Amino acid sequence: MKKSDVLLKIQNFEKALDRLKEAVNSAKDDLDKDGVIQRFEFTVELLWKTLKAILEYQGLECYSPRSCIKEAFKSKIIDDDEIILDMLEDRNLSSYVYDDEVSRKIFERIKNVYIEYLENLDLRRKL
Repeated sequence: MKKSDVLLKIQNFEKALDRLKEAVNSAKDDLDKDGVIQRFEFTVELLWKTLKAILEYQGLECYSPRSCIKEAFKSKIIDDDEIILDMLEDRNLSSYVYDDEVSRKIFERIKNVYIEYLENLDLRRKL
């Protein structure tokens, strides 16, 4: 994998994160919150695929979201694997089960925990 390919993946992740933040900041009703959750799902998907690309660039392999997150933690690309694993679990919950209470809790975690963590990742520095 070329460095330029990895940088492009990081840029796409950052754009998705910006769109997620925009949605969180403007969410007013349930429809808006559902949109936030969809953007969150997309952002988490891009995150693990970006971690995979960074690892490949460093000569390491991983094949699943969970294994890429664990390997990124071991390689010090991320400083907390548990919170990203929590995001992955919430992404899976929101994708396969619809429950108003679960959606509300996921939205609150996105707004109050996940956004701040994602903003501080600084993946470009890890190359």
